Amino acid sequence: MTIRLLTLADGPQAVALWEQVGLTRPWNDPMADFVRAVTGPSSTVLGMYQHGAPGEGVLVGTAMAGYDGHRGWVYYLAVDPSRQGSGLGAALLAGAEQWLVDAGAPKVELMVRRDNHAVVGFYQRAGYSVEDVAVLSRWLTSGELGVSAVPSPAETHS
Repeated sequence: MTIRLLTLADGPQAVALWEQVGLTRPWNDPMADFVRAVTGPSSTVLGMYQHGAPGEGVLVGTAMAGYDGHRGWVYYLAVDPSRQGSGLGAALLAGAEQWLVDAGAPKVELMVRRDNHAVVGFYQRAGYSVEDVAVLSRWLTSGELGVSAVPSPAETHS
């Protein structure tokens, strides 16, 4: 097995794996998430490949990592269902954590759906704890945002 940073060309394989393991939702575009992560300045997607013929390989796992300057985050940790329970998820998580350490993140966080008990157990065995917080969200694509005095990212980098 080899873990490497994925590129735009790997997007269809990664999204197919995410769909296979049930990580995608109809209201969220996983390919857009993938593209933002692999092209962004503070994020990446790691891929684990099982080697096949020379120059070929099968994507068997992924982990998206990003650092927002305050905390590191892990998303889309996925392992092919036929290979789950074999340590590949732990290896991908360790790879994502190392990427975050190298980026300067002092802490890593992630979100798991409340009813996904098996995955919560996986992360607890890896040393994670359930925090007493509520996750709040708001879609920023709704067109309902008010006027803001805060400069846009484009204005702050010019």
